[in-house]
Amino acid sequence: MGIISWIVLGLLAGAIAKILLPGRDPGGLIGTTLIGIAGAFLGGWLSARFLDRPIENQFFDLATWGAAIAGSLVLLVAYRLLFGNSRD
Repeated sequence: MGIISWIVLGLLAGAIAKILLPGRDPGGLIGTTLIGIAGAFLGGWLSARFLDRPIENQFFDLATWGAAIAGSLVLLVAYRLLFGNSRD
C-alpha cells in the first residue's frame, strides 16, 4: 500500500477507535485524526516487525485493519492519559 492508502486507513482507523473509545479528547477531531494516522503507521510497523505479519498490498486486508485500529486505540489511550485533564 502506498502512503495515501495508509493515511486514508489511518483516518478511518482513528474514527473507529473514537467510536470504540468514546469521550472527550483533548485534541478534538483534528487530534483524533492525527492519532489515527500515527496509530495506523505504528500498528502496521509493529505487526510487521514483531508479529511476523507482513503488510499486504491490499487495502481491505483484515489483519492490516486490525493492526491499524489497535495502534490507534493504544495511541488514543496514551494521549488521554498524558493530556486528558487539560480541557476540564
